Amino acid sequence: MREPHPPTEAIVSTSPGPRVHGGVHSILDHPSPYLFIDACMQIWPDADFPNLHRHGATAFAVTAWRPRTDLDGALRDCLEWHRLARRYPNLVVVDGVQDIRRARDDGRAALVLAAQGGDWIGKDLYRIEALYRLGLRMMLPAYNASNLICDGCLDRSNGGLTRFGQLVVDECNRLGIVLDGTHVGKRSSLEIIDRSAKPCVFSHSNPSALVPNPRNIDDEQIAACLARGGVVALAPWGPLVLGPDMTRRPTVDDFIDLVDHVAALAGDTEHIAIGTDASIGTYPEYWHDPWGEPDYPAVTARYDAVVTPDRRSALRQVEGFDDYAEIEVFAARFLERGYSDEDVHRILGGNLLRVFEAVWVDRPR
Repeated sequence: MREPHPPTEAIVSTSPGPRVHGGVHSILDHPSPYLFIDACMQIWPDADFPNLHRHGATAFAVTAWRPRTDLDGALRDCLEWHRLARRYPNLVVVDGVQDIRRARDDGRAALVLAAQGGDWIGKDLYRIEALYRLGLRMMLPAYNASNLICDGCLDRSNGGLTRFGQLVVDECNRLGIVLDGTHVGKRSSLEIIDRSAKPCVFSHSNPSALVPNPRNIDDEQIAACLARGGVVALAPWGPLVLGPDMTRRPTVDDFIDLVDHVAALAGDTEHIAIGTDASIGTYPEYWHDPWGEPDYPAVTARYDAVVTPDRRSALRQVEGFDDYAEIEVFAARFLERGYSDEDVHRILGGNLLRVFEAVWVDRPR
């Protein structure tokens, strides 16, 4: 029997100073009753690292380096997380599931190093093991644009996995790296799931049946992931929740409608998680190439017009869960919507732990 939920009012102690943008998060004045694993997020250099364990999440699957970086950039940024963990005793870089559970017991924040894109691999499979041994535990092979591994979700083609990409899937299976179908093309995601001997995830994607954004995934992709024991982590990031008829900022209830859809497809809540796609620290300005850029579909165009174009704004997340410390209010809304306490614990962390245990179990020698 779990401890009863505290009242949903007055559970957050605000961090010093005004909350100037979405990268500033409040501090919980007590330990959260939930083991919350955020399946995808970003942490920037000005984050409040000494208080990272007090925002409400046990583990952050942090974007370990910029999408489409080269090997040198991946190595440098990967080792930066280890440097931060040495500097701040409240942080731990995850090697296995036991590190997440231990972080929960010790009141620390666990960092699951995740790659959004595999461009750094080039044509050399050995690089995957090199980064694995430095802490890489999750990877999506392509970030929107096609590369040597597979096609991205915003490119014109839908060619799926390349022959080299098939070897990348096999190597990730051998090492114990969770494969992520987010940001890759539909055919790519289906072929990754089909080839993988281990469960796969979508770390921050929503059902396109309700929100037809080019970054979302359809019911065939969801069903394929679930059928192989994987997890779909839905994203309370506003542009992926804004429905075609909405003319206002989406709310937690709009987000839970998307969770309802996946739960109905699955028949249970055993394959659902949360990937906020939120930031801790200041989201940087985008760099634009003055020589010209591809005309990829504008994932945020409607949201920019309807809510805000400011990617640093807290308004980019759904109303009711734009601050990590709102985790208990967020969970309470699930309970009010008819989900059980067991459902909520699964969605917030238990389901991802199951996939991590299945994928990370065999360590390479």
